[in-house]
Amino acid sequence: MMKLGVNTVLFASHDFRTAMQHIKWAGYDAAEISAIKGMCEHLCLDEWKKQKTEIKSIVEEFQLPLTAMEEAALDEDRLMKAFEAGAEIGIPIVNIGPGGSKDNPDDLKRVIEKMAAMAEKAEPFGVTLCVKAHVGAAIWNTPTTLEAMAQIPSPAFGIDMDPSHIHRGGEVPKDALRQVVSRVKHVHIRDCKGPGPSPGAPELQACGRGDIDLYGYCKVLVEAGYNGPVNLEVIGAGGYDLARCAIIAAESYGYLNACLKHCGAR
Repeated sequence: MMKLGVNTVLFASHDFRTAMQHIKWAGYDAAEISAIKGMCEHLCLDEWKKQKTEIKSIVEEFQLPLTAMEEAALDEDRLMKAFEAGAEIGIPIVNIGPGGSKDNPDDLKRVIEKMAAMAEKAEPFGVTLCVKAHVGAAIWNTPTTLEAMAQIPSPAFGIDMDPSHIHRGGEVPKDALRQVVSRVKHVHIRDCKGPGPSPGAPELQACGRGDIDLYGYCKVLVEAGYNGPVNLEVIGAGGYDLARCAIIAAESYGYLNACLKHCGAR
């Protein structure tokens, strides 16, 4: 069964325990912990050793495994801390964005080489480094994703396939997914109203409110035999009160759970 979770960045204005409690109440099976510097650090990588006991206790309390963390940056110092924390706490996937700039061959070459080196460093820790195509970045669409896949052979490297970024890059997410699904090891999921460039207000990122064919996307995942984590990632809700965050999480769970049930995956 595909595990549905929520990236705790949705609850950026609230503490980790509160986020986990409301993710559980919304019906989810799992969670992704946010370690995004400057946005939401439910896991502060500079102090992870002080936090690990409390984090593991909260995970156990709510029976919500952490299927991933989002560190976000392609930064060696932070990623080495993320790999160590992941191995100690039991978080198997570290998600990043590629950085760099769109349509810049030098940037694309640089970020692919850097990710290849960091994936090799992830291997001894038993964790997987995943990257997603990101609007405006060096890896931003299917061709640049395929380039990274071709050049990074490490088993500790995978694709984090986010339909929102692909949609805003001008592609059809379910069609793009078919081309890269062989290396997809994590899915960030949200909806998007309009072509972007931003994903819109947090409530419009709730699954089912936007223009992305998320049912078709789920169907491709199921047909490909994908059995990894699917984590809702809604950004921009810093400052939202708890009820608004919980509504977004619950609404998205209902939609995604129904899609996956219809596909026979739950």
